[in-house]
Amino acid sequence: MAESIPTEGLTLAWVWLLLLLPLPWFVRRWLSAASGAGMQALRVPWFAMMQDSVAGWMKKPLLAVLAALIWTALVLAAARPQWVGEVENLPVTGRDLLLAVDISGSMDTQDMFLGNNKPVNRLAVVKKVAGEFIQRRRGDRVGLVLFGSRAYLQTPLTFDTETTALLLDESEIGLAGRETAIGDAIGLAVKRLREDAASERVLVLLTDGANTSGEVQPMQATEFAAREGLKIYTVGVGADEMMVKDFFGSRLVNPSADLDEDTLRAIAKRTGGAYFRARDAEALADIYRQLDELEPVESDQEAIRLVDELFYLPLTAAFLLVLAGALYSMLPGLRREVLHGGLRT
Repeated sequence: MAESIPTEGLTLAWVWLLLLLPLPWFVRRWLSAASGAGMQALRVPWFAMMQDSVAGWMKKPLLAVLAALIWTALVLAAARPQWVGEVENLPVTGRDLLLAVDISGSMDTQDMFLGNNKPVNRLAVVKKVAGEFIQRRRGDRVGLVLFGSRAYLQTPLTFDTETTALLLDESEIGLAGRETAIGDAIGLAVKRLREDAASERVLVLLTDGANTSGEVQPMQATEFAAREGLKIYTVGVGADEMMVKDFFGSRLVNPSADLDEDTLRAIAKRTGGAYFRARDAEALADIYRQLDELEPVESDQEAIRLVDELFYLPLTAAFLLVLAGALYSMLPGLRREVLHGGLRT
């Protein structure tokens, strides 16, 4: 069933409160003034000044208009003025998606290339390609785990994909240590996702090496993930060949010799996911496109409008008007007090 969406522009949430605008006029018109007979009054030195000030509000047209403006501003503030923005269609899914990115020392290996054919390290390529993947996941709750010698939750699950992509871009090699704790990364993902009620929970694990650190072994953590219904897609990153220069000249080496592909395949198979091999930037981009197909963003959308509350504007105006009116009405009394004080001296 379609839900009505507020009209774009300035509106009042409680427009019926505008019926209170004529209330002061009805009070003055129908209620009689209180009788002062038989009442004891407390006289203070500045009573005459205050009496003149109150009387001034009733006698001076300018102050009467000011009082009406103050009341109008207060009623408008109570009616909750709002600015309603443009309609935004937000895809709605029940999926929680965590990205676990390896930032160990080996990710500094410059065996990949970006658009200018200049060699860059593996993490730079991951930042670009994975960042674009994150921003395409509107409608999913996306989180980010960074791991090296230890695993850390960099971004909790959130619909704010732009912030998640930004925090990935700000990550640095060695921030979590120089070694690789794959098991700890999986264990942290299980811990963060097990209490969520999402219908689908997915972990995308990207690494370029083997488990060399941490408290939990990868397959042990994988068993926990399988029991919790967490699907894991693993991505092995790194080129197969790389020219390096040494004392004897240039030679061809395999920079991904430490990549434990067997374990990554076993992790994916046990949890119902898949293993991918990214040897260059194009292959990594293609992998994330495949992930978009395997875990598509739902087509169902929820139309929403962003609403900014503006009650503070008329409330501030009312305060300033009260202050201005009080100062204006007190000027004659203050002037007389100054003159009388001068005459006494």
